[in-house]
Amino acid sequence: MSDPVVARIQAFLACDSFAVVGASVDRSKYGNKVLRCYMQHGRTVHPINPRAEAVEGLKSYASLAALPGPVPAISVITPPAITEQVVRDAAAAGVKHVWMQPGAESAAAIRAAEELGLSVIAGGPCLLVVLGYRD
Repeated sequence: MSDPVVARIQAFLACDSFAVVGASVDRSKYGNKVLRCYMQHGRTVHPINPRAEAVEGLKSYASLAALPGPVPAISVITPPAITEQVVRDAAAAGVKHVWMQPGAESAAAIRAAEELGLSVIAGGPCLLVVLGYRD
C-alpha cells in the first residue's frame, strides 16, 4: 500500500464513530460482516439499511440523513451506481471519510467524492482485512 492510502486508512480508523451504508441482515453478506467487524473491535457503528429496523441488534437507519447525529466516517457496501448517490448523501450529512469496499467503487463515485472534498479509500484493501475479522 502506498503511503497516502495508509495515511487515509489511519485517519479513517481514528474516527470515533462509523456508519455502514449497505448493512445487511444476511450474515453471509459483506454488508453484515463489515458491520460485525466494527462491533468486534468495540467501535461505535450505525447500520444504514432502508429496509431493516435493526441489523445485528443495532437500530438501523434509512439513510445517512436519518442518523441522530453526524458520523465522520462511512464504509460503503453498495452497487457502484448507488455508491455515487451515497457519496452525495455523505457530503450533505457532514461525513469526511468514505471507504468504498471492494466492489462498491466506480470511477464516477471516486471522482464525485474527491470533488466534494471527502477523503476516499477505494480500489484497495477491505476493512475486514485491515481491522481483522472473525466469522
